[in-house]
Amino acid sequence: MRNLNLLIKRMIDFFGSFIGLIVISPILLLIALSIKLTSKGPVFFRQERLGKDGKVFKILKFRTMVVNAEKIGSGLIVKSESDNRITKVGKFLRATSLDELPQLWNVLKGDMSLVGPRPPVPYHPYKYENYSDFQRRRFEMKPGITGLTQVTVRNSVSWDERIPIDVEYVEKFNIWLDIKILFKTLQKILKRDSIYIQSSTKPTKGVK
Repeated sequence: MRNLNLLIKRMIDFFGSFIGLIVISPILLLIALSIKLTSKGPVFFRQERLGKDGKVFKILKFRTMVVNAEKIGSGLIVKSESDNRITKVGKFLRATSLDELPQLWNVLKGDMSLVGPRPPVPYHPYKYENYSDFQRRRFEMKPGITGLTQVTVRNSVSWDERIPIDVEYVEKFNIWLDIKILFKTLQKILKRDSIYIQSSTKPTKGVK
């Protein structure tokens, strides 16, 4: 049954991302123009992330910060929207999660899924080999644009506190759970809450 659910999941990912990219192409173009006209640098932000089974891939997002932001100020840490490295357009994109839309291309390619654990960078907060056996379970499925963590705690807790929720998703995965998460994601985006972490630990709304 799990294999069947995974097959259906991939079909939904492929057709959902393909149709989604076509339908929202005018929005993507508008966002791209807004970024290009209001700040120096590329429209897109590409960064290596850990995918399924620890495989490294390049995630695609709209750029919301100044170029080389990770080498300025607090590096990878972004504690609030008042961070002066975030562009004016970037603040809006982050608050609405529109910066994540280009990841539909990652889903279409098969690097990601619409629903799954969020992919961390390869070297922070841990390298893949430094995760415990329990923690590595979160990598048994493809990373997602959204996930169980995003519709429960979103970015309001530390990375270590999010991992058990990711593992719970992997263990309980089925298509109906994915559908529920997708609907709850829309509600979370409209509420625009818990975008930045509320502690001194690494935020998951990172540099881009």
